[in-house]
Amino acid sequence: MSVTVFNLGEGHLTAGKALHIARGQLVCALSAPTRKKVNSSATIVTDIVAKGDVVYGINTGFGPLCTTTISKEETKILQQNILKSHSVGVGEPIASELSKLMLILKAHSLAKGFSGIRLETLERILWHIQNDAIPEVPSQGSVGASGDLAPLSHLFLPLIGLGNVSYMGKTIPTSELFEKTGLKPLHLGPKEGLALINGTQFIAAHAVKVVEQLHAVLSQADVIGAMMIEGLQGSVKPFYNELHALRPFKGNLHVAKRVKRLLKGSEIMEDHIDCERVQDPYSLRCIPQVHGASRNAWLHLKELLEIELNSVTDNPVIIDKDLTISGGNFHGQPLAMALDYACLAASEIGNISDRRIYLALEGNSPGVPKLLMKDTGINSGYMILQYTTAALASENKGLCFPSSADSIPTSLGQEDHVSMGSISGRKALRVIANVEKILAIELLTAAQAFEYRKPMKSGVFLDEIHKEIRKEVDFAEQDRVFADDIQKGIKMVQDKRVIKVIREVEKRENTFLKTKYSEEFEIY
Repeated sequence: MSVTVFNLGEGHLTAGKALHIARGQLVCALSAPTRKKVNSSATIVTDIVAKGDVVYGINTGFGPLCTTTISKEETKILQQNILKSHSVGVGEPIASELSKLMLILKAHSLAKGFSGIRLETLERILWHIQNDAIPEVPSQGSVGASGDLAPLSHLFLPLIGLGNVSYMGKTIPTSELFEKTGLKPLHLGPKEGLALINGTQFIAAHAVKVVEQLHAVLSQADVIGAMMIEGLQGSVKPFYNELHALRPFKGNLHVAKRVKRLLKGSEIMEDHIDCERVQDPYSLRCIPQVHGASRNAWLHLKELLEIELNSVTDNPVIIDKDLTISGGNFHGQPLAMALDYACLAASEIGNISDRRIYLALEGNSPGVPKLLMKDTGINSGYMILQYTTAALASENKGLCFPSSADSIPTSLGQEDHVSMGSISGRKALRVIANVEKILAIELLTAAQAFEYRKPMKSGVFLDEIHKEIRKEVDFAEQDRVFADDIQKGIKMVQDKRVIKVIREVEKRENTFLKTKYSEEFEIY
């Protein structure tokens, strides 16, 4: 059985490929040409030290100490010390998968051969990836300017025998890892410490997860929105291509076609054709425009992230033996702003979802009772579920203040503008997690409304999704502890059960939700 190999430093890395490597579905390696480039770059650094040429970070101090020249003998001590002194992170450790992604992204960047790293050091990073010995990285402490200095310092402490690692299901000191595996601490060469901790891999790893998780949220929001349109007997006309061709944003066109296709063949929608209502509230009618705008924001982040994943973001950069540049490729602003945009995009999906839930409770759709329950008074029905979505939507609004709008000077003014992109990434994931909960409640609410349309049938996709929901959560005829239902709904959203059902139906019926832009709106 052949194994697909991704050559670090050579292949084109995407969010999907990075996740596949992190999850053991794709093997990463160093090709012979890459090894040659890495060795060549390391030789240039060795020659600089031997000649005594003054180059930032190789034989000078760091940041405001850039004018302090370091002797040939002390250059190695300098590189060890930088990992120690910059390991100042605080807060809960990030998820192990995020740390592993950081290793993968950094290894890919270093393997391009512009960083002066030694092959031995790069191979040790590769060992950690391949053996799932994942360093523990605190979540707070990066301002996202001279790279993610604090998180990356913690990430690479194990190279010199310090820090903790997650290994074989336990978090252990690196010293214990060395006892188990026979590894020895590395003695970093000139420039290596700086090459390891300069870079945007903390921000970029979070962006990879944002791309994945926001993609799942967007895909499910379209489907759940279609369920609500059907449950409340909204109109399908706002999803006609003739309308969206007049304002052809990719996201809008994609969402409109998906929703229209989901509603095709629905007896419930056919029953609504001759009703007296002229138009629906915006939360139904404007799904293509709102969901579509969030799709466009997601696409923007994905495109920028792919550039970042395949870039060299440390400093200084070794171009060739005659040119070493101390620049600012480590500055996190390009991703910081895009992550703030994605954070807002996610929040808006939760915001409009909450509005649809509220709409479903009003009792203004013929046949659907107020609060989605017939015997109210003694029962509160689904009223209080919307309190939860209102709270989550409000919390998200507070989290939407753009981190990249802030800058606090550091390094005694040497780093006088910073991106705060690490905070952008962390906040975006928090917002997405809240939106998953809101969508879970809309899923349950739409399914409850759907029951009042029986015995009319839905289209093939939504009918199967409704059956899947009812495997987990029963129709509610009276009050119960709805928190239990909500937890089951959240699990369904997190497991992407709605998407799995759609794929099964597509395969079985040979009918697809794909659009002209489907490939662009995938992450792999």
